Amino acid sequence: MQETSTSPATILQFRQDIEAQLRRHIREALEVSLTEELAAALGSARHERTDDRRGYRNGTMERTVTTPDGTRTITVPRGRLVGKDGTTGEFHSRLLPRYARRTREIDEAILGCYLGGINSRRIRTALKPLLGERHLSKSAVSRIVGRLKALFATWQARDLSAERYAVLFLDGFHLKVRMVKRVISVPVLAVLGVTETGQKTLLSLSLAASEATTTWGTVVTRLQQRGLTAPLLLVVDGNGGLKNALKQWDGVRVQRCTTHKLENLRDHCPRHARAEMKRDYDKIIYAKDGLAARAAYDAFRKKWSTLCPAVTTSLEEAGLELLTFYDFPKATWKSIRTTNTIENLNREFRRRTKTQASFGTEDAALTVLYGLVAFGQIQLRKIDGCKQLPSFLEKEWKKVA
Repeated sequence: MQETSTSPATILQFRQDIEAQLRRHIREALEVSLTEELAAALGSARHERTDDRRGYRNGTMERTVTTPDGTRTITVPRGRLVGKDGTTGEFHSRLLPRYARRTREIDEAILGCYLGGINSRRIRTALKPLLGERHLSKSAVSRIVGRLKALFATWQARDLSAERYAVLFLDGFHLKVRMVKRVISVPVLAVLGVTETGQKTLLSLSLAASEATTTWGTVVTRLQQRGLTAPLLLVVDGNGGLKNALKQWDGVRVQRCTTHKLENLRDHCPRHARAEMKRDYDKIIYAKDGLAARAAYDAFRKKWSTLCPAVTTSLEEAGLELLTFYDFPKATWKSIRTTNTIENLNREFRRRTKTQASFGTEDAALTVLYGLVAFGQIQLRKIDGCKQLPSFLEKEWKKVA
């Protein structure tokens, strides 16, 4: 019986024909782009005579390249460029660098798998139908991941003297890492900066034995050694080690996390009185301006020093550092009165790494966290009120100067 036009075999053949056409067009597009790049470098098209010619063509070569649409062989034009001193050198394409066998999208896909907690063997298995074994060996995956480690090392030591941050958020969270032959939960100390335009930027990641003064002090010292200018505001929780370490930035204003302080107050308040205490506390945090907030703060102290002295003592521990955010534009208050900004980032770190029971080394843990941000797995947006920041900061920087 003759096959109809809608039979499975006909549909399959039609699909294969379409795919073949697509592959051919992609190959042709690559070859045209490379030819145009060479023409621009030489200053003349093929067979064109011009006084501005900067070299000559030198045949072609075959290159096998893996793209998101599969592996294909393309014809790459070659050329030699004439330097100012009259010597010639081989032309090197920027679109297809020397020795490149995969496009950037493929490398980013491999890194995305790695950052998602997939090991090298599973990456090769998952991408084998597209790339084949020959173009994605174990060593190829290792080299790609190795470049990520090199990028992290460069980022961790980069000079910060040319960068300026209005606000720094500092906080820690825990990951399971193998250290000294044992898997333990260790704190990762993270520093998140806010630029003059309100853009959030990850500045530092480090592992420590604890969140003690010495470990946070080392983080601050390293930032200073890398040339980081003191910010206008430091947003922190109530960690004792962190508070002491911040004394290294003498004179910088500090904003204590209002959410953490509320939790402390609840711990010191009888259960039946917590709702009333929170109403009084909200009058401080959600006041219309700094003056109203200070009045609510004084009223809170006066009232609760009689009702529950422990609550007042806890409030006074943070003091007026709870109200620092009122000195900034009102549109930014929501973003800078708590450590939620960096805690949201830390929460994403934990969520993205939960598929890994533990990390084999400290470097592996930090490299993955860095990669999640550097390669867009975790997006950092601007803070609320970013449009009001530039004009405000211009005046504030002048005061500091």
